[in-house]
Amino acid sequence: MNLLTITSLLITVSAVFAWLNARTLKLPNTIGIMVISLLFSLFLVIFAKLGYTDAVIYAQEIVAQVQFDKTLLNGMLGFLLFAGAMHINLDDLLQRKWVIGLLASVGVVSCMFLVAGGSWMLFGLLGHEIPFIYCLLFGSLISPTDPIAVMGILKTAGASRSLETKIAGESLFNDGVAIVLFLVIFGMAVNGDPFDAGRIAVLFAQEAFGGAAFGIACGWVVLQMLKRVDNYQVEILLTLALVAGGATAAAGLHLSAPIAVVMAGLMIGNHGRRDAMSNTTTQHLDTFWELIDEILNAVLFLLIGLEVMVLTFDANIWITGVAAALLVLVARLIAVGVPVTLLRQMKHDFHPHAVKILTWGGLRGGISVALALSIPAGPERDLIVSVTYVIVLLSILVQGLTIGSLVRATSKTDTSMG
Repeated sequence: MNLLTITSLLITVSAVFAWLNARTLKLPNTIGIMVISLLFSLFLVIFAKLGYTDAVIYAQEIVAQVQFDKTLLNGMLGFLLFAGAMHINLDDLLQRKWVIGLLASVGVVSCMFLVAGGSWMLFGLLGHEIPFIYCLLFGSLISPTDPIAVMGILKTAGASRSLETKIAGESLFNDGVAIVLFLVIFGMAVNGDPFDAGRIAVLFAQEAFGGAAFGIACGWVVLQMLKRVDNYQVEILLTLALVAGGATAAAGLHLSAPIAVVMAGLMIGNHGRRDAMSNTTTQHLDTFWELIDEILNAVLFLLIGLEVMVLTFDANIWITGVAAALLVLVARLIAVGVPVTLLRQMKHDFHPHAVKILTWGGLRGGISVALALSIPAGPERDLIVSVTYVIVLLSILVQGLTIGSLVRATSKTDTSMG
């Protein structure tokens, strides 16, 4: 089956499931699509157990051909991050740079170690003996909040501008940090690379800071081009080239493509609107990228729901996944609570329930699943992929559907959300 056929099927099914959600469940669009695709997958699995395997095998082949990890990390991710970054106010982001920077760096690293230690004990207790280095690998992929899931849910959560900036800003940057951590630990776990603090520091600086600098440079070049033309079709095409070409070039230069795309999106979304685009262009550009964001989110959450068909689960895996989800929440609470407490002592202003909201709003999503699927075949991979999938499902369904209620409930105690 060729790429065009698979793409056509995914878009068609996403549209049908979105319509079904709008007519019946009336959940937020992305969550509704995921729920329906999950129910559809479970129906096919049950159908196969009754002896009707042809349809299930066909569906599994399609899902397997999509290659979720490569499709997301090397394709969809850049466009989704750019669309999200374009709508973040740079001044708001800079005002909260310390909390966002701490959560996206120290928060991710501390959460990774907490999850690694806790999961090593948890897995052993439940009969899954895997080396600690793979627990560390699991910690690196499950610690970052997913910007795609987070920003999709925040649209309907009703969070204040300040709180939304903190949550969205952290999620936009921490996945780039986490991917670098994942690559370092992946090399030690899978390739047998020795631990070298100096090499790790250089790699991190190259990927993260190099990616940021490259994204700013690419954004600046496109910004100059936008200033010299007033044609929204051409300007939209330039932003598409910025994302596709910039992400590909960054990856080829061994820089962080996600961080590069986020920085470029912030430049176009802020300086581009102010200095380089007419009102007509701004309106068309916003509409275009909002549609790209909605379409790719729909396909992504469809794929998350369909992945259950190609994974192996039993009662023990579900128990392990639920226990690991609680562990990740506790680790997130600590990783958020410590930096926020320190910043409060430095006179930074926070909503009294900021730790609760930041913890519960730290959704895990497709990036964690994609990173888990990129691990080579083996018993460690099977366990990590299945447990990660359970955590992501619970995160999106439970936290995603209740974060709005939490925000509204806590806002009643203090109207100055911050």
